[in-house]
Amino acid sequence: MSISKDETMLAPLPPFDPTKPSTPISFPIKTLQDLASRSYFDSFHFPFNRSSVSLRQNIGSLPDRSRLLVCHDMKGGYVDDKWVQGCGNNKGFAIWNWYLMDVFVYFAHSLVTLPPPCWTNTAHRHGVKVLGTFITEWDEGKATCKELLATKESAQMYAERLAELAAALGFDGWLINIENVIDKVQIPNLKTFVSHLTKVMHSSVPGSLVIWYDSVTVEGRLAWQDQLNEMNKPFFDICDGIFMNYTWKENYPKASAKIAGERKHDVYMGIDVFGRGTFGGGQWKANVALDLLKSSDVSAALFAPGWVYETNQPPDYHTAQNKWWSLVEKSWGIVQTYPQSLPFYSDFNQGLGSHVSLQGQKLSDAPWYNISCQSLQPLLEFNEGNKSEAMQVMVDGREASYNGGGNISFKGTLKRNAHYTTRLFKPNLKLSGSHISVSYSVKSDERSMLGLLLRFSTPSQETKSLIMAPNEYMHRFGDMFLPCLRRTTSDWTVHETNLLMDGHTLTEISALCYGPDDLAEETNTQGYSALLGHISIKSQQKTKPFPPASAWVVEAHNIEIVPGDSGSRTLNCKLQWRLKHPEEDSVFTRYNVYAEKLNSSDDKSRKVMEEPRSEKVFLGTAHVDAYYISDMVVGPDVKKVKFVIQTCGEDGSWQELDASPNILVEAERLSSKLCCCGLI
Repeated sequence: MSISKDETMLAPLPPFDPTKPSTPISFPIKTLQDLASRSYFDSFHFPFNRSSVSLRQNIGSLPDRSRLLVCHDMKGGYVDDKWVQGCGNNKGFAIWNWYLMDVFVYFAHSLVTLPPPCWTNTAHRHGVKVLGTFITEWDEGKATCKELLATKESAQMYAERLAELAAALGFDGWLINIENVIDKVQIPNLKTFVSHLTKVMHSSVPGSLVIWYDSVTVEGRLAWQDQLNEMNKPFFDICDGIFMNYTWKENYPKASAKIAGERKHDVYMGIDVFGRGTFGGGQWKANVALDLLKSSDVSAALFAPGWVYETNQPPDYHTAQNKWWSLVEKSWGIVQTYPQSLPFYSDFNQGLGSHVSLQGQKLSDAPWYNISCQSLQPLLEFNEGNKSEAMQVMVDGREASYNGGGNISFKGTLKRNAHYTTRLFKPNLKLSGSHISVSYSVKSDERSMLGLLLRFSTPSQETKSLIMAPNEYMHRFGDMFLPCLRRTTSDWTVHETNLLMDGHTLTEISALCYGPDDLAEETNTQGYSALLGHISIKSQQKTKPFPPASAWVVEAHNIEIVPGDSGSRTLNCKLQWRLKHPEEDSVFTRYNVYAEKLNSSDDKSRKVMEEPRSEKVFLGTAHVDAYYISDMVVGPDVKKVKFVIQTCGEDGSWQELDASPNILVEAERLSSKLCCCGLI
């Protein structure tokens, strides 16, 4: 019997089996049974969901000041971000304003919401802690809690399961949200659950957090208090903080601070960005509540900043997002400073784009989304002025990139003999007696010059400024000028200088835009257009080379080849790699994965990046030591597929492809079989 197209489209999808090989995804745990059984660790997807970026070494306890917590809650969670290796929707939801927050919570309405690793990776890179969510709701939640809290031992066991998940996946704790009635006799066990979770988290993940949501009271009633009082303080006293419901009144923050005493900064007053009953109205007036909370010397919790994205705020997502977060900055200020250590590297990648480049050469022109790829984000100031008069500065993924898919675009006009400066980063980088190398890449027209302004604090606490710019402009900047070497790569110019700043602290990196000296007096202004591709600061001390290909073991598991039309085949397999003799200083958190389809049994004479090479394919980026190949079409003439794993360094460097580890998967000998699984 033939099946019509309409019937095919309506056919139900097979149930998701997490133990079977498939494109890696992030997903929640929905039942206590699955939590208790530890079945998540048997999932095919578990190894892919481990975060690979650790928090900065100096991040322990949160600073004793008003803090900003951001609670994700975007379209129910697990949208484009569930695809661990990324997806093709470059219009997906992202956050790049990490310098304004201390804690990020991934929120969804499943029992155990595990943060997709992309959020943990990029938040950690910026010094922000990440929490998952444990939530129970409605009648189902009441039944769940009855089982969870049946005994003191069950409460402790489930707390230990949650702590184990956080430690294994690399995130920093939990938001506990019990949004249902609790039998009063079980309140002692609920306290045991919270206190034991806090204790076990602290021992297994130093610096971790357990935060209680203002919902159920110590009497077991579901009654949001909107302030710290005797109904919720017993929970506050046994964990690291409380997230207050967002319908509080004007005097509640100060009243809560008074009750919290020395722990007033552990009180996070909620603000619903959608504005549902929230003080000040949320939305474009969320800063009204922030201003009050800052003056009350308590902390704030922004709930659902995805409002900008979900409601399609005009004129476009990027502009609206930057404008909304600029209101947060004006109210709250910058709370994260970076870089704080070397090496420092940023190509301004926002974790989404319309292409991927490497050293100015385009590897792919396909749209993509992978928040794990987000590099340290610049602290760009939002300018809503007249576009014809102001310099417009923005990350623009549509423009060319030096590395990755990002850049900083500068477009506008400059007056004669004028220059324009704007901040890029606010570091707190203490420099030693070793030389450092500073480099940046630029793509611009001949009359649009772009330099870097570096500001330092001297050992005597004075300010010193230095300017990196092309050598022919030395006369403009006098004693501040740093001579640069210059080289051209593709359409990009890379400027590099070396300097010794013993005892100085780098406190600011700004862009400096200027034009040529030959502008005639009658020409008052000229157009300006330039792209900044990357900034790198690293020690000049000799760095350890990448391990050679022979130092790696690369394996292909779960190989599946399915015949297709006209002799073609579809290949699925899991690539996995490891160093034969791993060393502590050889830990890598990023790999580019390539495929080369070979028509000959002998590939030794063919280099992976040799041109012209129509077979060469950039597949994507891995942030763990594994990558899943999904639905790769292999033509009838292809005998083997060579997969190459390109190791990338934290300083923006990468291993040459011809020296990178690789593996050959023989497609020819498997092609006669409908399906073949195993290890090559």
